[in-house]
Amino acid sequence: MTQNMIKNYFKIALRGFKKHKLFTLINVVGLSIGISAALVIYLIVYFDFTFDKFHKDPERIYRVTTDYSFAGEVGHNSGVTLALAPAIKSEVTGVDIIAPFYTYDQTTVVIPNGTAADNKVKNQPGIIFTDENYFKFINYKWLAGNPKTSLKNPDQVVLTSAQAKIYFPKLAYADMMGKEVIYDDSVKTTVSGIVAPITERTDFMYHDFISSITATTNSYLKANFEQPQWGNTNSASQLFIKLSPTASAAKVEKQLNVMLNKHNPPRPEDKGNTQGFTLQPLKAIHFDQVYGGMEGARTANKTTLYGLLVIAAFLLILGCINFINLTTAQASQRAKEIGIRKTMGSRRGQLIAQFLSETFLITLLAVIISVAAAPLILKIFADFVPKEISLNIVHHPDVILFLLILVVVVSGLSGFYPALVLSGYKPVDVLKNQVQSGSSKSRSVWLRKSLTVTQFVIAQFFIMATVLVSKQIYYALHKDLGFRKEAIVNISTPFKQLNTDKQQVFLNKIRSIPQIQLISVGGAPPSSNNTNSTTVNYLDGKKEVKTDLQQKFADENYLKVYNIKLLAGRNLRTSDTTGGGGTLINNTYARILGFRKPDDAIGKILDYNGKKKQIIGVTADFYQRSLHAPIKPLAILQPTTNKYNNRTFHILLKPETAGGAEWKAGMAAIEKVWKNIYPEDDFSYNFFDDNIAKFYTAEQNTSKLLNWATGLSVFISCLGLLGLAIYTTTQRTKEIGVRKVLGATVAQIVTLLSTELIWLIVLAFVLVTPIAYYAMHKWMENFADRTTISWWIFALSGAGMLAAALFTLSFQTVKAAIANPVRSLRSE
Repeated sequence: MTQNMIKNYFKIALRGFKKHKLFTLINVVGLSIGISAALVIYLIVYFDFTFDKFHKDPERIYRVTTDYSFAGEVGHNSGVTLALAPAIKSEVTGVDIIAPFYTYDQTTVVIPNGTAADNKVKNQPGIIFTDENYFKFINYKWLAGNPKTSLKNPDQVVLTSAQAKIYFPKLAYADMMGKEVIYDDSVKTTVSGIVAPITERTDFMYHDFISSITATTNSYLKANFEQPQWGNTNSASQLFIKLSPTASAAKVEKQLNVMLNKHNPPRPEDKGNTQGFTLQPLKAIHFDQVYGGMEGARTANKTTLYGLLVIAAFLLILGCINFINLTTAQASQRAKEIGIRKTMGSRRGQLIAQFLSETFLITLLAVIISVAAAPLILKIFADFVPKEISLNIVHHPDVILFLLILVVVVSGLSGFYPALVLSGYKPVDVLKNQVQSGSSKSRSVWLRKSLTVTQFVIAQFFIMATVLVSKQIYYALHKDLGFRKEAIVNISTPFKQLNTDKQQVFLNKIRSIPQIQLISVGGAPPSSNNTNSTTVNYLDGKKEVKTDLQQKFADENYLKVYNIKLLAGRNLRTSDTTGGGGTLINNTYARILGFRKPDDAIGKILDYNGKKKQIIGVTADFYQRSLHAPIKPLAILQPTTNKYNNRTFHILLKPETAGGAEWKAGMAAIEKVWKNIYPEDDFSYNFFDDNIAKFYTAEQNTSKLLNWATGLSVFISCLGLLGLAIYTTTQRTKEIGVRKVLGATVAQIVTLLSTELIWLIVLAFVLVTPIAYYAMHKWMENFADRTTISWWIFALSGAGMLAAALFTLSFQTVKAAIANPVRSLRSE
């Protein structure tokens, strides 16, 4: 193919675009929407699937996790017992690297005689206790210090260079060595190493690495850290291992569980209860929905990513369908051009190249528009698109490759069939005005109908899915969860202040604030992502019932603040301590213990690892987490021994008058007291109902995405419908004029022109309904408590699509129906 020939192809294509402006615009817009969606979704999917790929031999790296089952209640924990790591060294083969670490709560860091502002950095996350093995499975570049000795001794800390510059902004790395860094005013460390931060995509976001031996030698830490007992599991205690090249993950996992049974053997009365370790591949952590990802890191959902790919494919298909439909529909208008070119000697291959070049130009224009629109789309979806994602072509050579592949694929999908149809016309038939034979014309019509039905199947599927997701979100946010959630504020005492009397001073002062109705002090609110559980035994006289029991720590005002119903017995009292006295249980736990009535549980004794607790009351069930999870057996206790379980203020505010500012004034008064008592700590609070809404952030993001996908799919489908309506009315111009002369009304002509296309939409509704129902049913299985898939979801979706189609068709059909018949009869 010569250069002049290619140049000629593009000249003809541009001339055709100018002649058929409307159809060209419809094709460009349809393809632009599909390609924009594909480009943005590609960036998101590529971003998430490239996490932690930079490690050496990543397929040999695993996280050890804990699974358990008690009385039919299954649980999963990303952490392990602290006793596991040292035991692996001596009892398990096939492991090259054992890298335990313990995550530390956000804390205040003090730099004595430092150059940071006020010598203090507040609320620092990303702090862990670990040893030199951590730097063996994650290969950091060392800028100062020795990786073999930097975490060998107590009170040592290694910093990333970025964090070190925050603490010591004016010092060189060598000068930072030996400088003091103090955590929580009690953990004094010296800098023993500086490493370059990880520049690759990773979930390991830590930047302060304190030697793990510090946790066992520092008196402040020993009082708060878990002791290495085989029965204790904490998600803060993480363990990574790297297997030997010839080792099998299944065999190592089996060794771990044999070792667990050796050190923590099951008792005969524990029949049916299990506990074990699982090796989780490194590549699975970023997508984990069972154990949870790394602390502070974003977790992606593979199902959502695959759903995004499906949406991108659907929108691309819709744009391609529009192109095929409109191009084949215009075939008769280009018949003479094709006939003359064939008569002049053009071969079929040359005509196919001509039509594919036209498709290529339209696709290329659509890609350019898509690239320009992508930053705007990323901004629109900024709430759930990772902020690191941006359309920077220079830094994303893979994006250029993706766009080139997209241009080729879309050009082929959209242009190949129309090119075959158009290039197949016979010159003799064309010049006789016999463009298509009966069979070929019938095939073209049926193809257009099939593609139109496919378009509306996709569009109606999106509508139905959007309505159902919105219905489930509304159900979750408005369901009675078993507690009050409005007008409640949660405030937590600074961790380092738990062993002081400031908490009681703060409580006494805020009690007098007039906007506050009631205050409770305890642990987590009724529904929270923070879970605390323990194994509890109950002896019913015949057999022992062992159960994993969720725990909430509270005082006597807790039930009143949250309006939790008491079914039997009495409320908590100050004397009901964890070392003795009473506990509340929920109705689910009462049933598991075998009590038919809540009153039957009152007075029975529970064994908390050797400590006896009497059941003093039974509360109505309430959801401890989102509706995704079922209600678990639960106990509500008075906290005493661990002050960490007594650090949250649950404040019930008095009702606010319409348009009033009482709550604002009340929070301002609380903040004033806070700054007086805790001047070094930032004041922060959460409204409880906002925290409940955050449980469904993923669903709300899905709903937002579906709203856009639905709107775009309906828009593209209606664009195609409008194009077909324009083509149909143009082809039937003379027929319309004759019918009007013979007395047909506007309504009759509109009905005539619309009926066939409306029936295609009805057929699409019939086809999509069972498909949508199945997909909805599978999605709803993610919720332990869910709304119903009502019939009106389908009826509303079908009616909405039909209304949109009629509205679109009316622009052209009414225009054709009211046209002057004299002009119609002169049109030929």
